[in-house]
Amino acid sequence: IHDGENERIINRLKEDPDIGPMIRLVPSEASWIGGDITLGVMADVFIGNPASTFSTFIARTRLSLGKGHSELFKQRDGNGGWRTVCGDHCVFDQTVMGKMT
Repeated sequence: IHDGENERIINRLKEDPDIGPMIRLVPSEASWIGGDITLGVMADVFIGNPASTFSTFIARTRLSLGKGHSELFKQRDGNGGWRTVCGDHCVFDQTVMGKMT
C-alpha cells in the first residue's frame, strides 16, 4: 500500500537489493482504505511515514496486537545504512507525536 504521492520513494524501495524483491504494490484501482489498513496491520513488516496519521494508526494497531517491525522512525547513519531513532513505543508518546497521539 502506498499513497502514490512520490513515485521516487516507491522506486527506491523496489530497487533496494534486500527488500526490493519482496515488495508488492496494490494497484490503485484495487485499493480500499479498509483493505489497505488490514494489509498494513497484517504485514510481516510495515514501513510507514511518522507524519502520516494513516501510518501511525497502522503502527499503533500492530503494536496493540503484539506485532513488531513497524518501521516509522528511521534515520540514515554515516555508513549509508539505517538505524532506529525511536522505537515502536513512540507512536503513543505525546512528546514525539504531538497532537497525533
